[in-house]
Amino acid sequence: MLRWLATFVVSLCSARALGKADYRQQPCKSDELVPTCVRIHGRLEYGNGTPSTRLWQIGTHHVYGIYSNRYGFIHDDPTLDNETPELHFRLPKDLPDKGGWTVYGDFEICPLERHTEGHMQAACIADATHIVVPKQ
Repeated sequence: MLRWLATFVVSLCSARALGKADYRQQPCKSDELVPTCVRIHGRLEYGNGTPSTRLWQIGTHHVYGIYSNRYGFIHDDPTLDNETPELHFRLPKDLPDKGGWTVYGDFEICPLERHTEGHMQAACIADATHIVVPKQ
């Protein structure tokens, strides 16, 4: 009985530690999100606001608020994942270190909540290709 209790406590602590420290490294595209993921062409921007990283789907009025993954969206208050989400793809090196930046490209996104007309929708970016930095 004592051995079972010790194993339970260690596994519970491990799960909590993963949630707070390593959740950002977890992939965006989980098994439950795969059916909803889509590829779009859009403009990804980092700047002021909440969430700080937003993706506009070109040709529409739809904007996605970007989070690291489903865990980051659900547990946003203590983690502040909306301020600096983990992007699971490589950004160009010539982006500004401070202030905002903008890139265009093809993004595979996984929505984290239902679409509501006229509202920003939470999502994470599973992959990105053809990234272009506009000339300033």
